[in-house]
Amino acid sequence: MAFMAVFSVVLAVAFNTEMFELLRNGDVDTLLIVLGEEPFYKFFITFIIMLIQNSFTIIPLILIITINYALFGFVNGLLWSWISSVIAAAVWFYGSRYFFYDWVQRKTNPALLSKIEQNGFLFVFQARIFPFVPTSLINIIAGISTIRFKPFILGTMMGNLIFFFVLTLIPAGIMSGNMDNYVLISLTIVLIGVVLFIRLRKKLKKLKESENKFNSGSF
Repeated sequence: MAFMAVFSVVLAVAFNTEMFELLRNGDVDTLLIVLGEEPFYKFFITFIIMLIQNSFTIIPLILIITINYALFGFVNGLLWSWISSVIAAAVWFYGSRYFFYDWVQRKTNPALLSKIEQNGFLFVFQARIFPFVPTSLINIIAGISTIRFKPFILGTMMGNLIFFFVLTLIPAGIMSGNMDNYVLISLTIVLIGVVLFIRLRKKLKKLKESENKFNSGSF
């Protein structure tokens, strides 16, 4: 029941408010005025917006990051974007697992489910950093698969922190008028780190598989 209440609030905000029209039009300046100065209200609305993004992916993530940066600054905006995204992902993970399992599973590619179940953490981590798959779809697929919550949330936390850091650099550079070499260098460093991390994980996985085969007497 609690989840359905949250789901109803999300739908109400998404489709029946002037604020959603401002979001669709990318009118950040007007949206900041509408949000006003009340801290609790700003945190609540931006959380609902992130919850919507994690459920339908109808709001560009960069727009939410920009709003949070404008409201809270670089560090606090980054942290709030990250924290709210992790909470929202957890909500839809459990929502998919316990409320929409049968319906979603009938409409999901079994091969994709099999892939995420084989290595849940790495799949979620890579999907968060390289968002070729919509955020909402990652949450839903993970929820209806057999992946445990821990690897899902860890992959989400690590992947989103890296990706959100990169995205926050964009409005920071644009709004400060200083979109210069340090932004490009930071992006390069982060992307190189991600690629190295993924390759290391794959090598360690292959090494572990080889050791298991050797210990089991397969050779």
